[in-house]
Amino acid sequence: MKRLLIIRHAKSSWDQPHLSDFERPLNNRGKRDLPDMATRLADLDLKVDAFISSPANRALTTAIGHAKALGYKEEQVIQKRELYHASASTIRKVVADVEDWHDTVAIFGHNPGLTDAINDLSNFYLDNLPTCAICGIEFEIDKWNEILHRTGRKFLYDFPKSRKF
Repeated sequence: MKRLLIIRHAKSSWDQPHLSDFERPLNNRGKRDLPDMATRLADLDLKVDAFISSPANRALTTAIGHAKALGYKEEQVIQKRELYHASASTIRKVVADVEDWHDTVAIFGHNPGLTDAINDLSNFYLDNLPTCAICGIEFEIDKWNEILHRTGRKFLYDFPKSRKF
């Protein structure tokens, strides 16, 4: 059994127009949602074996926040340039290259690629993965490169506004 956590970066700021898209930081809502969602993930007691992130500031900040909430160090987050605005097929290739001794992997990146990857890999359909949302998909496989189209089963879907009243 392999489990894939697909996590979109927290809400980013557009307040500094001189920054490139790659450099954009989190805005106040993103800074508020990140620790909440990281705590929710930690409360599930899932052992995450690898954190793989787009190196864009907003995605990497989100990945580091989740890793720290689960007791990992910032340096343990693996950065993959190809995850920056990656397509579903690129995300699938990154996942296929994960070492097989990792049973649960968290991928941090951007839309629309993450939403498309969820729709491609699982029995769960989304129009849009919200910022800082987590979608967990499990596969009845032994090796990451055995993932086939729509063979995953959603075991988790949570997003910041799901618990707001």
